[in-house]
Amino acid sequence: MTKLTGETLNIEEKNIIKIKELFPEIDTDGKIDFDKLKQLLGDYVEDLDERYNFTWNGKGEALRISQTPSMGTLRPAPEESKNWDETENLYIEGDNLEVLKLLQKSYFNKVDVIYIDPPYNTGGDFVYEDDFKDNIKNYKEITGQVDSDGRLTTTNKENSGRYHTDWLNMMYPRLRLARNLLTDDGVILISIDDNEIHNLKNIMDEIFGENNFIANFIWEKNPNPTYLNKYSRNAHEYIIGYSKNINSLDGLYEKHVYTKNEDSQPLQNKGNPMTTLEIKSGVAEFGFDTDKIDKGKYGLVEVHNDILISENKNTNNFKISGTFRFRQNYLDDAIKEGRKNLFKSNKMSPRLTNIRKEFDYFAPISVLNTRATTSIGVNQIKNIFKQEIFNYPKPTYLISKLISFINPEKQSMTILDFFAGSSTTAHAAMDLNAENNSNHKFLMVQLPEETDKKSEAYKSGYENIAEIGKGRIRRAGEQIKDELTEKYESASEEERKEMKHPDDLDIGFKTFKLDSSNIKEWNPGQYDDVQLAIEDSLTPYVEGRTEKDVVYEMILKMGLDLTYPVEEYEVNGNTIYSVGYGFLMISLADEIDLAVAEKMIEIKDEHQPEEFRVIFRDEGFRNDTDKTNIKETLRSAGLAEEAFITL
Repeated sequence: MTKLTGETLNIEEKNIIKIKELFPEIDTDGKIDFDKLKQLLGDYVEDLDERYNFTWNGKGEALRISQTPSMGTLRPAPEESKNWDETENLYIEGDNLEVLKLLQKSYFNKVDVIYIDPPYNTGGDFVYEDDFKDNIKNYKEITGQVDSDGRLTTTNKENSGRYHTDWLNMMYPRLRLARNLLTDDGVILISIDDNEIHNLKNIMDEIFGENNFIANFIWEKNPNPTYLNKYSRNAHEYIIGYSKNINSLDGLYEKHVYTKNEDSQPLQNKGNPMTTLEIKSGVAEFGFDTDKIDKGKYGLVEVHNDILISENKNTNNFKISGTFRFRQNYLDDAIKEGRKNLFKSNKMSPRLTNIRKEFDYFAPISVLNTRATTSIGVNQIKNIFKQEIFNYPKPTYLISKLISFINPEKQSMTILDFFAGSSTTAHAAMDLNAENNSNHKFLMVQLPEETDKKSEAYKSGYENIAEIGKGRIRRAGEQIKDELTEKYESASEEERKEMKHPDDLDIGFKTFKLDSSNIKEWNPGQYDDVQLAIEDSLTPYVEGRTEKDVVYEMILKMGLDLTYPVEEYEVNGNTIYSVGYGFLMISLADEIDLAVAEKMIEIKDEHQPEEFRVIFRDEGFRNDTDKTNIKETLRSAGLAEEAFITL
């Protein structure tokens, strides 16, 4: 039997276990003998006082906090989500330091690519100020959930004397935690400007290892920079890239496409409805000699105006009607990409040449001279919200291009952005899925930082940045799906085989919010009054929390994916929650009887998971005899001893 605690993955303990596995002789009564470890490492130990080292005030504390487990949780918010029951995408509101800790079990070694655009150190206000003693309480103060007694939350003024130090103390523990989440061949890409590029490179070399450095990409963010700076007209930023293990990464890839015209296919299809197309001047090619075609009926095609022809090409615009396969927008796109509009005979039945796309992959060029500029990012926000409600968003094309550098054979990647901002990364992931028939999942994390009450965002009802991010995903997802639907409906059957069906496009997200644990005993130090603590212990859950809150806390603490389906079954007025089709079953009932265990066995037999686990409230058993009987009943159905869990 296992007693569940409220702690997240203990990284420090996990690292010590790894060291002991490598050097078992250093284990002395559960402690590490560092003198013996130094002897074993021999010449690899640096004893000199003067050595290359990158440090700053507070680094030790930042390191310690990155290894301290969190007692918090993530509470589900279905009402603020989209397609809750179907989606595999996540949006998490909260301080990313605590959220990254909470994700350690569920997403350890599972994230394929991380892209972040952290706050640049400009000497202005800096909202990410950590309180290493109680970061959950600190988070609630920052977001206005509790009275902060006038405590300042933006203290990173340049004249504070801690200009670089505060930024480093913020980034260091977050990057350490982020590394744990990456797969062995995972890649992290970080946008940064001149102010901290040197410090970021130093801490990335330390955390990821300088041998795992991939590249420092230069992004041309503005081809026409301001004339106001008299020293340099800054037109670029950086995107620094590292791999978790460069030896597991084959490389980065940029697709270079070549096209070649081949045979043609008819535009006509008798089963389709009548459609009218306009053929622009110089676009059509005629396979027979003539200098004019009169308007009129030609078999199944009607020509609406005279066509003037010179050197086998039309010299004027003309319209034709017929049962065509494609609509006007598809025809226009086909012509733009180099396909030819042919009329091989005087029956005027149009054809389109096919294009065979040939491509190869090369390592991307380090200078990202793309169409993706800051102004395009701003225009995308305006297009989605019909107004400019977010400052300096990155353009989606930049993010999708970076993501596409990862192994092209990976068609189902988990993409994490823990400085999500306006959710450009989520937008880019949905774009890629629609364009490439891929199934990438996104995981966005954003502090619900309040918007300025004078801003357009606040006036439009977006009181914090998280609301902007969620709003963008909702709107952008619908736009992407509408565009995909239009393309799909106008595509041929052969083309549809290579396309994603619009109904298969995941444009939803599950919202979770950072909070203290739902279990009272997992919130240490909350009572100063002993009598109050005794009285409050009569109810196990924090006031205002639901069973669903507790269920998702169990999912998180057990290290399961937060997008696993959760089904509910009723037995004698008690609810059984089945997670991942019987992999984990939870009963939080006040009176657990044998019928609950029998129903769990029935669920297990129906879904036949490879293994199954159960969680009960310890106080839910009427006595030890009932507890033993239920445990033995489940064991007879194949439940392992350690899979019988209580809280």
